[in-house]
Amino acid sequence: MRIGLLGTGPWAQMAHAPALDRHAELDFVGVWGRRTAPTKELADAYGVRAYDDVDALLADVDAVAVALPPAVQADLAVRAARAGCHLLLDKPLAPTVEQARAVAGAVEAAGVASVVFFTTRFQPETEAWITEQAAVEGWFTGRAEWLGAVFSGDGNPFADSPWRREKGALWDVGPHALSVLLPVLGDARRVTAAAPGPGDTVHLVLEHAGGASSTLALSLTAPPAAAGAAVELRGTAGVTLLPESTESAVTALLRAADGLLAAARTGDAHACDARFGQRVTEILAAAEELLNDKA
Repeated sequence: MRIGLLGTGPWAQMAHAPALDRHAELDFVGVWGRRTAPTKELADAYGVRAYDDVDALLADVDAVAVALPPAVQADLAVRAARAGCHLLLDKPLAPTVEQARAVAGAVEAAGVASVVFFTTRFQPETEAWITEQAAVEGWFTGRAEWLGAVFSGDGNPFADSPWRREKGALWDVGPHALSVLLPVLGDARRVTAAAPGPGDTVHLVLEHAGGASSTLALSLTAPPAAAGAAVELRGTAGVTLLPESTESAVTALLRAADGLLAAARTGDAHACDARFGQRVTEILAAAEELLNDKA
């Protein structure tokens, strides 16, 4: 499968480009970015073409991987789907429900495959745990803590990201927590509470279709010594914790690319497709509305 990369920022450099270059079944064709110099620099590093016209890239490939801010991703994902390209997308799918629905609708109308890269869903240890817990009945409650130090540590390459500054932890690490909780506890019927904490920290309470409730603590301003992610489930089967993964983001992206290839070949939707990304966006938007009402 011929694939192109949209985006040239830190995430494209650290994860996407190395993964596309390493994957045995992908032909990494080229890079398009919003700035000429970084686009050429990244393309030259991998011996691929630097495109100054995104439509020219879309015409040359079967798929695109997107490493761009959510609003830019959403618009280009619709454009790419309409051009017949399969989509390896990043989270969050879009910053608004309307844009997320547009992406999911374009994917379905074009009949292309889509995978949204929720990192935890593509790491072997955590993926296996999620699958195992989803088959267990009687969950009573879940607790997810996704605490980053993006804004409180030194030299984090994502600290100057304008969309992260605007949208905060809710939209950056909230998708990770939801990607673990939803397949186990069921869809969130509603966000029953949302409250701000220090910095960009937010606390959410969800009511799930399976009858359980969950709490989420999300932050990008945690003290570096307190940063980390944890998920705990409690129910009739007892207590279980999400295992830690030793897999890198590049390795997880390789597995996400495997998922995209399989979906393209079979026509079967991946569990983390654009429609799932839309649902995550809808939940985040509902939480954001509650938080704004309290402001």
